Amino acid sequence: MISIKTKENMKKSSLIRAMFEEGESLRMQYGAENVFDFSLGNPDREPPVSVLNSLQMIVAENKMGSHRYMNNAGYTDVREAVASGINQETGKKLSYKNIIMTCGAGGALNVVLKTILNPGEEVIVFSPFFGEYKFYIDNHGGKIVDLPTEHDTFEPDLNLLEKSINPSTKAVIVNSPNNPTGVVYTETLLKDMASILERKGREFSSKIYLISDEPYSKLVYDNVKLPKILNIYKDSFIVSSFSKSHSLPGERIGYIVVNDDMENSKEAIDGMAFSNRILGFVNAPALFQKVIARTMNDTVDLAIYEERRNILYNSLVKLGFSCIKPQGAFYLFPKSSIQDDMEFKNRALKHNIIIVPGSGFGCKGYFRLAYCTSMTTIINSLPAFEKLSKEFL
Repeated sequence: MISIKTKENMKKSSLIRAMFEEGESLRMQYGAENVFDFSLGNPDREPPVSVLNSLQMIVAENKMGSHRYMNNAGYTDVREAVASGINQETGKKLSYKNIIMTCGAGGALNVVLKTILNPGEEVIVFSPFFGEYKFYIDNHGGKIVDLPTEHDTFEPDLNLLEKSINPSTKAVIVNSPNNPTGVVYTETLLKDMASILERKGREFSSKIYLISDEPYSKLVYDNVKLPKILNIYKDSFIVSSFSKSHSLPGERIGYIVVNDDMENSKEAIDGMAFSNRILGFVNAPALFQKVIARTMNDTVDLAIYEERRNILYNSLVKLGFSCIKPQGAFYLFPKSSIQDDMEFKNRALKHNIIIVPGSGFGCKGYFRLAYCTSMTTIINSLPAFEKLSKEFL
C-alpha cells in the first residue's frame, strides 16, 4: 500500500512524537494530573497579548484580498519587517528580498535543502541533533553525516569537522540554542568553524553553506549573547520560526534569511521561492504573516521559562543526575542513570514520567526533558523523579 522507503522511515520515526503518544495513553489511564509529560517542545504559555490583539484587529479590518495567494516568498511588507528586525540585531542592511516566509522552521529547512542539494551531497550535523534532520536531508537526496560533540560541553569537535569535510560536503547545520541540550555556541567557536569551512571550500573549489537553525534564538538566559551567524560566515542561511518565541507552534509561521554577502544570493532567493511552491507549501500562512509583521519584537515572558529551568535543573542535580545547565531553549539533557536510555525511559514510565531517550537525538545514554510544560507538572513530578533516582542507587 505505501512505499518501502516510507515503511522503513516510519520504523525510525521520531521518538519525541512516540513519547507524546505514550503520554496521551497514560493520561487516559491515570488522569492528566498524575502524568508528568516532558516529551514535546509544545509551549504551554499563551502567545503575547500583542499577538492576540493584532490577530483580532487584522480579522476586524477584513481587508479585501487578505486571504489570497501572494508572492511565494511572502508579503513584501512582512518580509521587510522581518529584515528590519534582523538588521537591528546584526547591523546588516538586509531588504525584504533576503527573506522568504515559510511554514515554520521545518518548512524552511526543507526549502533550503531542496534548493541547494544535488543527489548524494553531504550535510554535516552535530549530535545530539533534532531527529527530523535526517528525514529532511533524505527528502532531497542528501546524505547525513553525524559528528559527535564533546559531551562535557556538547560543542562540536572542530578537528573532527575538518577531517570529515570532503568534495561532497554541501552544508553544515548548526542549532544554537540547541535542541536538546540548551547549549549556546560561542562566537569564537563559530568563527573557528567558519574559518574551517572557508579553508576547505578553497581546497575543494566548492561552496560549503552554513545553515543556522534558530527557532530558540529569543530564548536565551543569564545574559548570554547569541552570536550572529550572518556577521560570521558569508555563505550562510538562517532558518527560524515564531513557534517558540511567540508560542505559535501550531500556526506554522517561519522564515529563511539569505545572507546578503553571499555570492549569487539572488539566485538562492529565487530558488527558495520556487522550492517553497513546488514542495507544496506555496506560501506561508497569510493571516499569521500579517500578525508577525506587527509583533516582530514581542516575545513570551522569558522569566517564566528561566524559573522552570532553575527548579527542574537544581532538583535533578540534587538527586544526583549529571546535566549541563542550559543557556537557552527550554530543554534539559541529563545523563541517564544507565547507559541504556531506552530501558531508562521504560523505568521512568513506571513513575508516569514521560521523557525522550537521547537515542532519538543520536546520543545514547541521555534523556531530554522539555520544561515548557506547566509549573504544576514540574513541581508534582519531583517526588516521582526522586523515586526513579533511588532505583539506581
